[in-house]
Amino acid sequence: MDNRLFFPATERNREAIREVLSKILIKKGFILEIGSGSGEHGVVFQKCFPEITWQTSDPELIHRISISSWIDHEELNLKMPQPLDLDVEKTPWKIPSELLHSLQGIISINMIHIASWNCTKSLFSNSGKLLKSGQFLMLYGPFKIGYKHISQSNNLFDISLKKQNKLWGIRDLGKVSEEAIRHGFIKEELISMPANNFSVIYRKVFL
Repeated sequence: MDNRLFFPATERNREAIREVLSKILIKKGFILEIGSGSGEHGVVFQKCFPEITWQTSDPELIHRISISSWIDHEELNLKMPQPLDLDVEKTPWKIPSELLHSLQGIISINMIHIASWNCTKSLFSNSGKLLKSGQFLMLYGPFKIGYKHISQSNNLFDISLKKQNKLWGIRDLGKVSEEAIRHGFIKEELISMPANNFSVIYRKVFL
């Protein structure tokens, strides 16, 4: 049975994200994706970077079923592990030992603005415990800069998010980076992306 979900934003942004990843990904080891959604990003990046192992995760069963279906459809079962049932707020994260020993980086795409601020705090807290000095945490999505939206479309998007859930909303980059610093990360690079989004590379600097 084909249980794949299709998210339009994924098709629009995957090539731009791939270009960023091509500059920071190591050649071997695991990459953990937090909040993998439909799984479309995961299978695309696994095929683009065959020497790494892309580990997806999502707390929603319907998303994990879609991810598994995408893995089947792309015939990646021998390379790509099944998605983890991982809720970013529930700690400690249940991570397979193989991934734990070979983890090289963590990525979260379009997650923190459709989750509570506690999810952002937990993302940095747990990533800070798992990653070693020199390894990266990459975020992708819309951000405020200096507590201001960078476009009218982002402002309208923020309003729509808060109507769906008062705990959601576009985060201010400065506040996010302050949280990163608390857990041993520095903001290494901010990359402007299409459709008023950013990729933000945080690097672990403390053991």
